[in-house]
Amino acid sequence: MTTVTDWLLEGPAWIAYPTRVELLGQTEAAEPVLQVRKAMVMDPGVRELVDDLKGWPGPALRSHKTTLLYHKLGFLADVGFRYLDPDINPIVSHVLENQSPEGPFTVIINLPKAFGGDGEDHLTWMLTDAPMLVSALIRLGLGGDERVGRAVEYLASLVRENGWPCAAAPTLGKFRGPGRKEDQCPFANLGMLKVLADLQEWRDSSEAGKGIEMILNQWTNRRESHPYLFRMGTDFCKLKAPFIWFDLMHVLDVLSRFPRVHGDTRYREMIDILRGKADQEGRFSAESVYLPWSAWEFGQKKMPSRWVTFLALRILARTSLSGMELAS
Repeated sequence: MTTVTDWLLEGPAWIAYPTRVELLGQTEAAEPVLQVRKAMVMDPGVRELVDDLKGWPGPALRSHKTTLLYHKLGFLADVGFRYLDPDINPIVSHVLENQSPEGPFTVIINLPKAFGGDGEDHLTWMLTDAPMLVSALIRLGLGGDERVGRAVEYLASLVRENGWPCAAAPTLGKFRGPGRKEDQCPFANLGMLKVLADLQEWRDSSEAGKGIEMILNQWTNRRESHPYLFRMGTDFCKLKAPFIWFDLMHVLDVLSRFPRVHGDTRYREMIDILRGKADQEGRFSAESVYLPWSAWEFGQKKMPSRWVTFLALRILARTSLSGMELAS
């Protein structure tokens, strides 16, 4: 573990900073941590993301397979940015200005007529997107903000006995994704669990429990259960970053924040798959990439990725796996 973390610290500042804080437990006020954070803020790739976010809310959402602005905001939260950072604060202000009457924050969405929309741009929300944006705000440090709390309350209230369904703003009418009305939506559940995991008052809630069971039960029945076309097959199990869509490491990163699942056989099966992907030095490689992120060090499959390794080690650390267990 020490050798691997040393390797992580030799990487870009946006990897070294969360390594120091989250894996090594170093205080953010320590001088070495402050210095690496300053370098992180000035990293050219990070600066490009910040500049892109200054155009919030950006172009209309037409596909989840593209690089959306809330993906970039979530990535900056993952590496350690906070809402009080001078570059982030005005961006967050724009996000908070666009809150729907129901509570969720809105983005520009264009639903084609073929999917039940009108082909026009609308400032609105869907349950595939709203939780990811709320989660980014919470991880940026806004978990105690009243506006964020209102969004969480409304989104949590949409849960059913089998988890969260495909849902959208009332202004979108009867829109829902490619699934049966009674089905749960795996990605909506993942997004909502990502929200609730970072809020102490919600982490042990019955709502979170329903979402957790939805994900774990789908894993058990993964050969025949594909609600809303979300599968847990070969592609699902490929390591991939950043956390944009529905895949093994994204699911484990969220579930690992709930201590109640750590001893669950279904969860441990997924953890074992992740552990088995480490090389002899305890490093992990991306097995699939998002082309818009190909310029980043995790945007290639030829050599181990420090960011993918950091994410994997963070999951394993939360699950109380030691470096010795990882290497065994």
